[in-house]
Amino acid sequence: MNYITTTDLRTKSKQLVKTLQEGGTVNLLHRSKIIGEIRPKQETRALTKADINELKELAKKLNLPKITYRERGKNYRKHLMVKYGKGLS
Repeated sequence: MNYITTTDLRTKSKQLVKTLQEGGTVNLLHRSKIIGEIRPKQETRALTKADINELKELAKKLNLPKITYRERGKNYRKHLMVKYGKGLS
């Protein structure tokens, strides 16, 4: 199954599921134009202790300044004012 139309989604759903379970991708057609691609979801693996330690080491290398929750909130409100203006409450 290389493609499926929007009207065929209801009638050919079993074939679509089978194709996705086999690892294939399907183009989605709407009014004779390809509007998207349906592909199987990639399973994410769980973080291991080694991954967590690696992330901690990377964070140390960045040497980011530590800020308090108050400072974080202040920066966030400042960002909202710049983005949306004074009308936001």
